[in-house]
Amino acid sequence: MTTSAKAASPTHQPAGKAIRHFLDLRDLDKTTLRQIIDVAAGMKRMQHGRSRPLHPAKPLEGRTLGILLSKPSTRTRVSFEVGVRQLGGDAVVLSAGDTQLGRGESVQDTARVLSRFVDAIVLRTGRTAALHELARWSSVPVINGLTPASHPVQILADIMTFEEHKGPIAGRTLAWVGDGNNVAASLIEAAAQFDFTLRVATPKQLMPKAEVVAWARQQGAKLVLTNDPQEAVAGADCILTDTWVSMSDEAAAERITLLEPYRVDRALMKHAAKDALFMHCLPAHIGEEVTEDVFESPASVVFDEAENRLHAQKGLLVWALGGEDWTRFGEEAK
Repeated sequence: MTTSAKAASPTHQPAGKAIRHFLDLRDLDKTTLRQIIDVAAGMKRMQHGRSRPLHPAKPLEGRTLGILLSKPSTRTRVSFEVGVRQLGGDAVVLSAGDTQLGRGESVQDTARVLSRFVDAIVLRTGRTAALHELARWSSVPVINGLTPASHPVQILADIMTFEEHKGPIAGRTLAWVGDGNNVAASLIEAAAQFDFTLRVATPKQLMPKAEVVAWARQQGAKLVLTNDPQEAVAGADCILTDTWVSMSDEAAAERITLLEPYRVDRALMKHAAKDALFMHCLPAHIGEEVTEDVFESPASVVFDEAENRLHAQKGLLVWALGGEDWTRFGEEAK
């Protein structure tokens, strides 16, 4: 994405270099996405066994990450804040009430101001348009920390977690069961970018957005949409789900009624591969989208998945800010 000529010159961005925004998985090529995850895995191995897991090279020393949160956050905030500090940098965390955005300052002006102060910006917002406006006017990298349309940083951690337990994800089969929401949208994009088969089971009223599905299919994604959860999970290597009612959802009772048949329970897991994994991006509502016996079962890797948010964010940050040779920051563990 290009930056307006009116935007400020970034503090550390080399002249003439493209700004490395991370707005959606579709915006990066397959090779770069693969490298981000490989670097993240390398940095995780590097800190294994350390009481204070820091990156010895401190690749982001002197850099500051601005984290803007208009919605509550646990994993996104902590993973980015801790991650940038482990890489030698620092973070400034701002909630909705901490900036002039809450008093009517434009996203355009906020982007141009923050670009003078910080080296990259993570935005978690209830307005997808705000993310794209921020990136349009920012002269430093903007990272999508969650919008109503997508959640790509979560999917980086999911891919990393799957591969830790199962090996390369290319050619495998994953199943999404539940709401065709923002996480599902990013998973659909990932199916195209990482070459795995994805079956998505949702009520017909809550299917993924047609535009996301069309893009993935144009890229050759092996994508199956169904209203039957058993069809989706049959023989799958991993089942993924999410909460049925997110922070911005209305008509919660109606949604729960629609999604009752999509609960991931032991009976549904039996249709998957014998050694299938269960994933959930959290927070979970036990008894709604997943039963306790599945959530707490050996198949469940939800807390590995949560931990890998930290490592995946670190891979993403060195890609955005680490320069042309950014991949070397994961090589020390080889």
